[in-house]
Formats: sequence, C-alpha cells, structure tokens
Amino acid sequence: MAENNLLIVHGGGPTAVINASLYGAVTEAKKYPELTHIYAAKNGTGGLLKEEFIEMGNVPEKDLELLLHTPGSAIGTSRDALEPEDYDKMAEILVRKNIGYVLFNGGNGTMDTCGKLYKTCKEKNLDIKIMGIPKTIDNDISVTDHSPGYGSAARYIAQSVKEICADVKGLPIHVVVVETSGRNAGWITAASSLAEDGDGLGPDLIYLPERPFDEDKFIEDVRKLLEKKKGIVVVASEGLKNAKGEPVVEPVFRSARAVYFGDVSAHLANLVIKKLGYKARGEKPGLLGRASVALQSAVDREEAVLAGRTACRAAMEGESGKMVAFERISTTPYEIKPFLADIDKVMLYERTMPDDFINEEGNGVTEKFKEWCRPLIGEKLQKMISFN
Repeated sequence: MAENNLLIVHGGGPTAVINASLYGAVTEAKKYPELTHIYAAKNGTGGLLKEEFIEMGNVPEKDLELLLHTPGSAIGTSRDALEPEDYDKMAEILVRKNIGYVLFNGGNGTMDTCGKLYKTCKEKNLDIKIMGIPKTIDNDISVTDHSPGYGSAARYIAQSVKEICADVKGLPIHVVVVETSGRNAGWITAASSLAEDGDGLGPDLIYLPERPFDEDKFIEDVRKLLEKKKGIVVVASEGLKNAKGEPVVEPVFRSARAVYFGDVSAHLANLVIKKLGYKARGEKPGLLGRASVALQSAVDREEAVLAGRTACRAAMEGESGKMVAFERISTTPYEIKPFLADIDKVMLYERTMPDDFINEEGNGVTEKFKEWCRPLIGEKLQKMISFN
C-alpha cells in the first residue's frame, strides 16, 4: 500500500499553548490508520525545505501529554522569509515524501504561507490538503473571535500588572510604566485591565497602539493622577505611534514583517522624570509574556487542543485551504464553537481592537472589553488585599 503521510509545521513566535495544538493534531492524526507517518517539520518552513522531519507517530502518550504544559515550540519554529520558488520546492517535496496533508500552526504570516502553498498545490493539480491552526499572543488574526495563545498572554499580563500594582500601593513613591507586546493591536495591553477585578489592584492608565499617542496628553494624565496619589501604574504597548503614525521610540531593527521596537517603557518613564521631576521606572516582561506556563490559561490550553484536533480532522475529511476559527456562542456562560474559515479571508488581515473596547479618553478600556476578555484567561486571578 502506498504511503500517505501528514506534516505539521510551526511558524512565528511561540506561545504558552502552541504545543497543546501540536498535541491535539498528533493525537487526532493517530486515530487514522491510513496515515503511514505523522511528521513535524524541524524548525518551521526551513525544516520543510531541508526535508528535516521529526517522526511524531511513535512518540509515547506520556511524552505527548508533556506538550500540554511545555511552552515554546517542541518541534521548532521560524520566521523564514520565503520566495515564490520556495512554494514550488515545498510542493515537490510533499509529493516526493507522499505527504497528503499539511497543518500550518501560526499567526498572520504563517496563515499567509498556508494560503500560498494551498494555491501552489491547487495550480499544480496536487491532491494535498492544507489547513491552518491559529496561534498568536497578539490576537490579531482576523475572522476568529480570538486565537489560541492570547488567553495565556492575557492572563500573564493581568496577573503581573496586579502584582506590580500591589507593590506600588505598598510603596507609593514612583510611576511605573509596564511595556507590553503588540505591534499594531492592543489586545495584550488591554488585558492588563483585568488585574483590578475584585480588589482594585489595577493599572491607572492604559495606552493602546490603536490610538495616536500624545506625549503632552500622557504627561497631563500622569500629573492629574499625582495630585491624588503618589504611586501610579501605567501600561503601554510597544507599538505606540504618534499622530503621524511614527513609533514614539525609533525601532532598533526592522526585517520584513519583524520590528524590534525601542524601549517604550524607559522612554515614558524618562518623560515623567524630565517633565514632572518625579521618580519613574520602566518594566518590560518581554518573552516571559508568551513563555509562562505557570500562568497558562486552562481555557486557552483546551481551545488550543481543540484547534489542533479540528484542523487535523477537517484535513482528513477532505477540507483544504481553510483555517480553524472560533465563533463565540455566549459570554455568560462562556461557550465557543470551531468553524472553518477560508484562508483567503485570513491571510495577513490584521485584527485590531474595535472602538467600543477603548475608552473615550484613549487611556483605558471599556467594560465591554473586560466582559469579552474575562473568560479567556481561565480561573479568576488570586484575590489580594491592602490596608494602605
């Protein structure tokens, strides 16, 4: 009997639950006896092009279960820049390796790759089923209500900001600026608002990349707060831009879609020091925001598994050129259902925060956002207390 194989490819920055989607895809694939091999590309599309495959079909269940609580990418991921000829080469490799099913797990860039390979295979009349599994901490993939990876990143920032707020409340002597991930979309930044649920230990100001950042308005916002309290917590996105659309801090490096932003938290803290003569400091969680398993959202983990299973099952049933997406059925009680979105409707369309999730002042979020976000972070954050 001729071989019929499946390949899983990771792309872009990892999350706290990308391996949970891998678990879902692999365990689902193992249900199909017609599959000879369940492969994973080692280090993303580069591994595919080099024909470096990891055999996942023989991995013991006890080892696969470790994927559920392992951050990063257990098979390796990449941000490889691909040329048109690379898609032709991929298609040739898939045919030669008898790979009839490909699952791409990643964000906007990876879904673009998924769509382009699907079109290449279709143009060559190749019967290869290609499906996308969403993954991003930034929550900026279009069509879907939210993406696996976001809930855990949101939980991390909410809990971390809550802890910083407790520290500042106990020693109220400075302005602390927490910088969050998010080039153009403020979903992670906005999630810091959930820190205050229940005990009031939340940020005082939140600045999102969806609104032009005015340094004078920022200083005025801080000055007004300093008239009432001596310790302030500000959360700001790394992607803040001024009215001209320019980053408030010049990026230190640019490469294709990748932008390494300058230190926004330090910049804003220095503004406070220089213009108000008040102590200030910057905090930048960085990679911890996407690599923390200790603050992994159980809801996020379960939905990541669901996305992996659904994509694999859909491909095995003949679907192609689609991405698994989530439709929200209800917020209270929380309920979602997966559906398949055409990859054309997903490819590099960036989803930003809607206007009704941002307050009128542009320095905070609305209750509507909190209601939407709250179920995604899983169980309630630990309650805290202050007598100060």
